[in-house]
Order: sequence, then structure tokens, then C-alpha cells
Amino acid sequence: MTPIIIILHVVVCVALILIVLLQKGKGAGMGAAFGGSSQTVFGSAGATTFLHKVTTIIAVVFMLTSLGLSFLFGRGATTSIMEDVTPSGVPAAQTSAAPVQTGVPPDKN
Repeated sequence: MTPIIIILHVVVCVALILIVLLQKGKGAGMGAAFGGSSQTVFGSAGATTFLHKVTTIIAVVFMLTSLGLSFLFGRGATTSIMEDVTPSGVPAAQTSAAPVQTGVPPDKN
């Protein structure tokens, strides 16, 4: 099941990139509006194009596959990767009966 979702996710990613690149930018009509075109600059954008509808559908599928993959891979083991590591390079703590102080002169009584 997981490989199918991964393959679907990659296909949807590529399709989403291509569909967004195929669309005409909203700023493209701005230059034509000042050149005497009958389009309004800040008015209605008109009917929703086919590419806009497909982009919306593919974006929803992309988000659903992303959410599904995060749930599938997020439920893994919660153990630490450092759990089985032994501290081989760290020397063991040494305990002695009388602590040795360095840099402090001994009392002369």
C-alpha cells in the first residue's frame, strides 16, 4: 500500500508542477488593459478555466497523499537510534576515598 501511495504522490507532484507552469499568469492581462483592451484591471476574472479546476483537484490529491504518507511513516517505532550504543570512548568515573584538590596549598598546622 505504501509504494502505491508514494508513486501516486510523485506522479501528482509532477502533474501539479506541469499544470501550474501551463497556466497564464494573472498579471498578463494587466498590460493589455492599459493598451485599450475591454478587460477590467481589478474586476471579475471571468469563468473558471479547465486548468484552474484541474489544478485545484490535483492540489487536493497532493495534500491528501502527503497527509497519508505522514501518518504511515509517522507511526513507526519510537525508539531512539542511540539506544543500543555503548559509551566505549568515555572512561568510567573514578571514585576515591579522599578527593584530590589541585592548586590549593595544604594547611600547615
